[in-house]
Amino acid sequence: MSEIKDKLKDLVENGMIPEVEAYLDDLHILLAEGKQSEDDELAVTEMESLLVELQNVLAVIEEDKTEDSEYQRIYDYISQNLEDHEH
Repeated sequence: MSEIKDKLKDLVENGMIPEVEAYLDDLHILLAEGKQSEDDELAVTEMESLLVELQNVLAVIEEDKTEDSEYQRIYDYISQNLEDHEH
């Protein structure tokens, strides 16, 4: 596996997916307690969609049929969004 695929896989598996799952767990607690807002309900839908997309990225990496430039583009996109979110 190329270096960029390894970096992307690590970012998705060990960074993004655990964070999304933890956030979803928190949101589901709010839902179970009936303390959710409309924004929280929307966030659940968006986070579930994001989780599916992240799982799809991992599936594409495993298929190993994509050019490294595409993996680099995805890695850069995720990294930039993480950086923007932190600020």
